[in-house]
Amino acid sequence: PVQKDQKGRTMTKKNHSISREELKQVLTEDRDFLKPLMQLVLQEVLEAEMDEAVGASKGERTSERRGYRSGYYNRALVTRVGKLELRIPQDRQGRFSTEIFERYQRSEKAFVTTLAEMYIQGVSTRKVKAVTEELCGHAFSASTVSALNVRLDEELARFAQRQLEMEYPYLILDARYEKVRLDGVIRSQAVLVAIGINWEGRREVLGVELAGRESQSSWKDFLIGLRQRGLRGVELTITDDHSGLKKAVAEVFPESAWQRCYVHFLRNALDHLPRKADDDCLMELRWLYDRRCLEEARRDLGAWLSKWAQRYPKLCNWVEEHIEETFTFYRWPLAHHKHLKSTNMLERINEELKRRSHVVRIFPNPDSCLRLMRALAVEIHEDWIEQHRYLNMELLREHKKLQMARVA
Repeated sequence: PVQKDQKGRTMTKKNHSISREELKQVLTEDRDFLKPLMQLVLQEVLEAEMDEAVGASKGERTSERRGYRSGYYNRALVTRVGKLELRIPQDRQGRFSTEIFERYQRSEKAFVTTLAEMYIQGVSTRKVKAVTEELCGHAFSASTVSALNVRLDEELARFAQRQLEMEYPYLILDARYEKVRLDGVIRSQAVLVAIGINWEGRREVLGVELAGRESQSSWKDFLIGLRQRGLRGVELTITDDHSGLKKAVAEVFPESAWQRCYVHFLRNALDHLPRKADDDCLMELRWLYDRRCLEEARRDLGAWLSKWAQRYPKLCNWVEEHIEETFTFYRWPLAHHKHLKSTNMLERINEELKRRSHVVRIFPNPDSCLRLMRALAVEIHEDWIEQHRYLNMELLREHKKLQMARVA
């Protein structure tokens, strides 16, 4: 675009958008185009960040300028597509900083150092060395891995120990298992995860911890840790039907109502059905969770029991005994129902953890497992904080006022 400077002289303002020719060259000349394409994009991001920092593009004359450029320095960024060599802009005052390395590389460091530890400790296949060197562009020594982990562990510890200053009326808890080498033996370790929704309607990852197994004591310790960090105001807790977890929630957060995840409930229902059961039976049971209120759900439950009781008595008896645990969400605002009736809110975290841990397969030690799990959680947490609110919590405030008015 053409601009006029303060003296009326014509000047051209440079922009940093990637040209069609540059993209075409990258896509046609390089078989492994993803690496140069990512490098090109990240370089443009750096230039745009510097423009914003100094208040002007290269060569632009403007009264809004806040500083001046001062060349570049080279820095490598390790990613899953390889090591990228980037030119980092500098300003004369030395104030410019970019978030690309800190935010993007946090989980990448954890991922890469996990693979490197596997290679160094000799507990993996011969392919680990090749994979690590391909990812990073160079081999790792034990001292290199240790140095990479020091700062990363400090950052993750600050996240794990931070004070929770707001109230979280909704709390979602779940666990997944990872294979970890302990004293030369491969064992399953439980990764405990907690997500909260605050009164601003935003999701936050409240905690990620590793436990020997998913037991009442491990969940209790996890929840007590959250409470000591400031977790309060929990009105509804959503979990699966793990008995130890249920008891821990009741003990640490007795004021909270409990919602049994309906997805897990429907999976459990399969245990009470013959293999060649009518698919319509479970489909119609699933529909009970799409009603507008508890009265409608109970009415349709009665019709469902009448229809299937003779054909599947074992299932119907089990459903009649336990289904009320999955109807708790009906006591909350209608617009919140789809978010509160299951633990699916944790699905993104679990899918990302699964994708990364599938590559590692067996972690060399508990520290490396927790490091990667937390690093991924931090990045998801920061994404959520920057997004628009997840739920309209004014609906909950109005809902509570109506309930109090009815009681009065």
